[in-house]
Amino acid sequence: MSDIAILKQMIKEESTVSLEECQNGRRLNYSVTLTEAKANYFVKIDGMPKHEDVIVINPEFFNPSTVFKASKGECKRADFVIIADDHLGKIIVCIEMKKTKGENKKIIQQLKGAKCFIAYCQEIGHSFWQDENFLKNYEYRFVSIKNISVAKTITRRDRQTSKPTEINDRPDRMLRISSPSGLQFNQLVEGHKG
Repeated sequence: MSDIAILKQMIKEESTVSLEECQNGRRLNYSVTLTEAKANYFVKIDGMPKHEDVIVINPEFFNPSTVFKASKGECKRADFVIIADDHLGKIIVCIEMKKTKGENKKIIQQLKGAKCFIAYCQEIGHSFWQDENFLKNYEYRFVSIKNISVAKTITRRDRQTSKPTEINDRPDRMLRISSPSGLQFNQLVEGHKG
């Protein structure tokens, strides 16, 4: 059984985000809309892998503060995690979204919290699905998306994407995207060597 199939058995459906299908001529394309419901904003990502090759999780569904003191920010989690195993390779993308500008230290804590959530899922796969290779050899990517607005029209001048000198494989080297428009999945895993 694939890692994605195990995750789809493990994670409740209400804690995931479904892909949207779009026919583009003869080709079927997939996208996902990540929505921060409380704050009323969203980001759409096109060029997603096929249904069977990806799962999009909202790790904020559980509350670690019932156990941890949160003195170091260990109860924070990023808004979304995309886990994919397709032609780009085995990738885990942790995404934090902000309507305006977010504090860098808190964003890093949220991205770290999402990675801890995945480590917990990995242990569940090892112990309860008896799969020692579950979520093994995946590469992480960390992304911060800010200045999201559904009310304003984004101009080319408003849109900014950092071009990291290093791969965004650590929370402190996250890919920073401001005023997103027309995001592509492969853009989030930029620098992936495959």
